[in-house]
Amino acid sequence: MTPQDSYMVVSNPVSIEYGDFNVLFTGESQTKPGHSIGPKVYDFYLLHHILSGRGTFTVQGNQYPLHAGHSFLIEPEQLVQYAADEDEPWRYRWVAFAGSRCSELVSSVGLANGRLVVDSQDNRRIASYIKRIRHTFRSRGPFAHLQAQGLLQLILAELGEALRLPDDQPDYAGEEGSALVQQVIRYLSTQYAEPVSIERMAETIGFNRAYLSRAFKRHTGMSPVTFLLRLRIDKARRLLRERQELTVEQIAASVGFQDPLYFSKQFRRIYGQPPTSYREEMRQL
Repeated sequence: MTPQDSYMVVSNPVSIEYGDFNVLFTGESQTKPGHSIGPKVYDFYLLHHILSGRGTFTVQGNQYPLHAGHSFLIEPEQLVQYAADEDEPWRYRWVAFAGSRCSELVSSVGLANGRLVVDSQDNRRIASYIKRIRHTFRSRGPFAHLQAQGLLQLILAELGEALRLPDDQPDYAGEEGSALVQQVIRYLSTQYAEPVSIERMAETIGFNRAYLSRAFKRHTGMSPVTFLLRLRIDKARRLLRERQELTVEQIAASVGFQDPLYFSKQFRRIYGQPPTSYREEMRQL
């Protein structure tokens, strides 16, 4: 049974001026069998995400057969044509955007040099973000344009992640290795007082935990877990010297140790004395 065709579109209620980066409109359509658009050109970017069904996208002489989970990007001034399948016509959502920064944004996530189709497979966030742009525009709030910009950047980030293959992580050596190490250090230096998960940190930075740990150890000689432990102990040493009014238990909690006995054990293992002895020694000095 062929689904009933439908079409809806909502424009930016604040501004449709191109500027440096602006979301112009968004929409959703269930197409008829064989429904075709083009050949034609647009003067803005137009990103489609397929919810169901099949179709083809033709650009620069190349034809791409697409299905649910695919996204395809139409660039300004490019002659394109796209058509729904005769048996399984597609349903898709789209978002149009324009501005002087757009080329830089799409290139930064890998949508450049003829790479205009992304298979995001079962990623539902892209469709959800486009739907949220529609709801944002319908709300007609004074900051709808800013909310839409943020949502579109989340969409582009999801597409960038989908384009990056699982083993598409560079071999971080030399200066690039130092950059990765600095990312880890910055993360741990700001989060050390929290219940840090190395898995969550790796996911946040965008790397597999095992790979990140190997790269970090190769450049520093220690694992992220060991670095975090020493960072916490060093922060505790400073508090033991400078905050005499705090108890050892309070200092342990302040640097991320939930168990003060474990904190004391690790402090003694690293510095050869318990924290109380270290504090007394510093007080006498």
